[in-house]
Amino acid sequence: MSRLELRQNLKQKLSPQQIQFMKLLQVSNANIESEIKKELEENPALEEIENNEKETIENIEEYSYKTSQKTNRNSYDFSRESNISNKESFRENLIIQLNYLELNSDEKIIAKQIIGTLDNDGYLRRDLESIIDDIAFSENIELEVRDVKKVLSKIQKLEPPGIGARSLEECLLIQINAIEELDDIKLIAKEILTHSFDEFKKKQFDKIYEKINESKEKIKLAFNFIKTLNPIPSGGTEDLSHTEFLIPDFIIKKDEKEFMVEFTSLNREVNINRSYITMYDELSKRKEMDSESKESYDFIKNKIQSAKWFIEALNQRNSTLKKTMRAIIDYQKKFFTDGDENDLKPMILKDISEIIKMDISTVSRIVSSKVVQTDFGVFPLKYFFSESKIKKGDEYVSSKVVKNFLKGVIDSEDKKNPLPDELLEKILKKEGFDVARRTIAKYREQLNIPVARLRKSF
Repeated sequence: MSRLELRQNLKQKLSPQQIQFMKLLQVSNANIESEIKKELEENPALEEIENNEKETIENIEEYSYKTSQKTNRNSYDFSRESNISNKESFRENLIIQLNYLELNSDEKIIAKQIIGTLDNDGYLRRDLESIIDDIAFSENIELEVRDVKKVLSKIQKLEPPGIGARSLEECLLIQINAIEELDDIKLIAKEILTHSFDEFKKKQFDKIYEKINESKEKIKLAFNFIKTLNPIPSGGTEDLSHTEFLIPDFIIKKDEKEFMVEFTSLNREVNINRSYITMYDELSKRKEMDSESKESYDFIKNKIQSAKWFIEALNQRNSTLKKTMRAIIDYQKKFFTDGDENDLKPMILKDISEIIKMDISTVSRIVSSKVVQTDFGVFPLKYFFSESKIKKGDEYVSSKVVKNFLKGVIDSEDKKNPLPDELLEKILKKEGFDVARRTIAKYREQLNIPVARLRKSF
């Protein structure tokens, strides 16, 4: 017998204004001009204000909004042209290859989001749930993890082999699976990567010999084959030394009293098209309308509303970006004054979200895609955040401070007797850092420093 159940589900639905704001918030200042241009082309009710057309008009005050980016390009020493590579990037190459895949409209959106999220070495390090969240905000599309996994598996079949891998193990396996016919040696290599990767990574070869029922000679040949695979999948199509440039969204300058925050985009102002407002006013005064007039009225009204939302979203974006940047400067004032990484305070997304009184997800979107130019170099905003707070004595310090100290200890160690993690833990604790051995191991790996026995020299 079937049973009837009454369920109540709470579901948050974003308004068109919120979707537009979130979408623009993720766009860098280097690309905001193309977004404005695209909107100008699609919405005839929106127009760009020329420098000689900035007089006010009484009957359009209700519909008038302006973007507030008034930065003089000559006011900072930054050459956009010198930071752009003429060489086709691996991402552009992947986008071209998408044309040969059978993807529906949603899958194309997922594919482009994944490709745009790839790190410069070709790995996908952002988790799939976060990618789903990004697409929900930017495109207002609800997806499941299986949808993203399905598209990711297709991207991982593109060239170069290994692209889109989420780990070194997966990267190497993708390359082996791309080979049409696997001989005995390659099959052994695949087995090693599938079942004995940790032992292979730690060079515990004796354990692999015991685990795999093959001759040592064949296994050694498999080891040699694995070493021929490419650990950096993008390396074949992108010269990172020429393309890994950071184009700033902000310029930070300091006068005698305070820090000044400037945008690096052009001075572009948009407004509601005057003729559309005139037509709207005339049609709205009519007491009766025929079907054609009603259709025109609805069209104009919708386009004006859409233009208002876009301009409001631009203004809100600019205001939020500036507010966030100022909050980061205030929090990390000592670093912005002297440029010493050890002066970075432990700071997490929640700290800034509480200051600017906005959601952590909003701060995350800004931090993940924006870059700032300072007197001490160009930095992505995420550089100023700590992955964790480490206690040192009676205060907390940034994880970067701990990593710098750890690197210094390892650099100065006796290479004939390198320090194992347990001794590194004791040294850091003696200096007042409250860190566990697993944290030492994690930071060491993030610094690309191998374990003690692999650092040993004879």
